[in-house]
Amino acid sequence: MGRTNSCTIYVGNLPGDIREREVEDLFYKYGRIVDIDLKIPPRPPGYAFVEFEDPRDADDAIYGRDGYNFDGYRLRVELAHGGRGQSYQYERPRSYSSGRRGGVSRRSEYRVLVDGLPSSASWQDLKDHMRRAGDVCFSDVYREAGAIVGIVDYTNYDDMKYAIRKLDGTEFRNAFSRSYIRVREYDARSRSRSRSLSYSRSRSCSRSESPRYLIYSFLSDLHLGFMKALILEYIIS
Repeated sequence: MGRTNSCTIYVGNLPGDIREREVEDLFYKYGRIVDIDLKIPPRPPGYAFVEFEDPRDADDAIYGRDGYNFDGYRLRVELAHGGRGQSYQYERPRSYSSGRRGGVSRRSEYRVLVDGLPSSASWQDLKDHMRRAGDVCFSDVYREAGAIVGIVDYTNYDDMKYAIRKLDGTEFRNAFSRSYIRVREYDARSRSRSRSLSYSRSRSCSRSESPRYLIYSFLSDLHLGFMKALILEYIIS
């Protein structure tokens, strides 16, 4: 396949355990990506070539990602000269991540809560939807009070706020279903209070809604009505 150098960027100083999908996550918002060629040498760091459809998108990606700190690695992003066969010199990173990311996602404090997800939603589906607003570093879904709830962490504050503005009320889709979701900033304290209130309410209501209580209530009402009828008959007679 022919390669237009002005559309292709070189991304250096990547972690040795990075995956192609994570490279895509870094650059997808700058424009349509045609191809990603990820290279992981025996000794880190790794590097990649990312080809965009439009050379202007490549320029934007360089401007936005050169020097970007990715999990303790400061990225080097520039136009690729000479194509994939070009040999690039790179330095070992000065600082490393505190732990391996192979399957273990990073967390951040820039977190949003997503309500209204369909029962078929997976964390991958949620990540694909939410990364329209920025760099997602973690996503998860779980069941709470019979509903599917999502948690999404962004790498920075601006992306988190933009996600709330852009994605709140949007239609979420996957291969099986669709629904309209609500997105709001995650508040751990209010979530803890709401869960405790929900638990206490469910405990206080459980007795009144139990079959045993309903039967007892019915029999009590029946007995009271019978006693009233006897008293009324006695008064009349």
